[in-house]
Amino acid sequence: MRKATGLIAVLLTTTLVFSQNKPANKRSVTDTSLPPAAQTALRNVNPENIRQHVRFLSHDLLEGRGTGTRGGDIAAEYIATQFALYGLKPMGDNGSYMQKVPLVGVTTVPESSSFVLQPAKGEPMKLAYKDEYVAYNQNLTEKVDIDAPIVFVGYGIEAPEYKWNDYKDVDVRGKVLLMLVNEPPSNDDNFFKGKALTYYGRWTYKYEEAARKGAIGVILIHKTDMASYGWEVVRNSNSGEKSFLRADHPQLDAASWIQLDVARALAKTSGMDLDQMMKSAQSRGFRPVEMNAKLKATLVSKIRPMQSNNVIAMLPGSDPKLSSEAVIFTAHYDHLGIRPDQPGDNIYNGAADNATGCGILLEMARAIASAPQHPKRSMIFASVTAEEQGLLGSEYLGKHPPIPAGKIVLNLNYDDLPPIGVPEEIEVVGAERTTFYPTVQATAKAFGVAIKPDSRPEAGHYYRSDHFSMARVGVPAFSINEGMKFEGHPAAWGVQQAEDYTAHRYHQPSDEYKPEMIFTGDAKMAQLGVALGWKAANAAAIPTWRSGDEFEAARKASLGQ
Repeated sequence: MRKATGLIAVLLTTTLVFSQNKPANKRSVTDTSLPPAAQTALRNVNPENIRQHVRFLSHDLLEGRGTGTRGGDIAAEYIATQFALYGLKPMGDNGSYMQKVPLVGVTTVPESSSFVLQPAKGEPMKLAYKDEYVAYNQNLTEKVDIDAPIVFVGYGIEAPEYKWNDYKDVDVRGKVLLMLVNEPPSNDDNFFKGKALTYYGRWTYKYEEAARKGAIGVILIHKTDMASYGWEVVRNSNSGEKSFLRADHPQLDAASWIQLDVARALAKTSGMDLDQMMKSAQSRGFRPVEMNAKLKATLVSKIRPMQSNNVIAMLPGSDPKLSSEAVIFTAHYDHLGIRPDQPGDNIYNGAADNATGCGILLEMARAIASAPQHPKRSMIFASVTAEEQGLLGSEYLGKHPPIPAGKIVLNLNYDDLPPIGVPEEIEVVGAERTTFYPTVQATAKAFGVAIKPDSRPEAGHYYRSDHFSMARVGVPAFSINEGMKFEGHPAAWGVQQAEDYTAHRYHQPSDEYKPEMIFTGDAKMAQLGVALGWKAANAAAIPTWRSGDEFEAARKASLGQ
């Protein structure tokens, strides 16, 4: 850890002191099903404490909390110091709060790289970095040269349970695969879960599957309505340093995205109609299509072995018979860092994403630790790194948990809760897949909030945040988010706020702390987490996945069944 000096040290000290001396929350919620100590914890949750955490963590001096950077390290130290102030037990490596996460950073050097689509007939299409394509090398080598045929493989999915195979009758070894984002559209819940995006629709799966089949590259065609975000998000998320776990990384020479118009132009030059090809890709009868084109590319990369940290602390349970089990709360502290070559404001502060989740995590830890009696099972608080790099910190945590995965009874995750007001509804996507859902429903009723179905199931939010990493090792897991209806506003206002955030602040330098932000809603979400976590920690039977769920087998394996 690099030592914080000057203004950073002053700001750090001021925030630490300030956050410990605020009055109790005046908007407390009463849940009569909770024991008195838990109700005390609810009353202790304070929105102004969350505000100060967000203010500090999203300050320019932390330079966007990039993974493996000075600003990211300072954020981790700040969170660890807060845990220590609350009296929580360190659960990282060697008696510290830090769990070391070994990573390698890869940064494409655009001035030394090239990305050319070469039709069999016609002029080569030399693409402009960031404007028309983004690409990086996953093989962790400084230079790769690619001269390989392009094959259109539809959505790039092989899903036997849905009788779907985009790779039928084709050997893709040594080839570059052109594919669509997302997955085949459906209104049938039994086919790719209807409108809800499954993991098959995520770009991470597509890269992994292509690498398993021996392809050397993937070109994803970006289409805003299918991806659920614009090209600017793709550009900002993929043009800086990308990180990989050192011992476990994919093997593509080129993992890339191109604009839809570029893909259309390539198809046209090759004598094909991309729109017709995309329509054909929606059928089970689809077969891969040779594109009569090659990718000729050189990717030059800066390779940086590095280490980042998950920050982990525990509040031991009060029941000796149950304290070996735990509820785990998670929130990622990293964001996109700083882009020195970008003119103007080049710091990606990440105030909403995800200083808010960290602020909530810290305030829950403080409130529960300060209660006169603690829950029966233990409570673990983990602020993880490298979420923006592909859930790497939580993936490492899931594979190296502080206690066995079978002993973790529930994971509650917080990610990106815009501080815009007090919600009258919540989203807990994935909770309905667990046996804990009736408790979630009863708690929401006690809090006076409705449970809103996923507002954008096609965006695949369940597979885009850190709870997914815990679910993959069997832990019942979901995120707690605000819905669209806020006090004093119609639901349409909330939708408008969400659309404005996605268009103008999500993964952009404009996601900054503002004094006018309203943190009473984030405090309510913290109280909800305290209540749910306490109930899981005191439950007679631990939650599990409902029968037939995709994570049921992993849970049984973690329990030795």
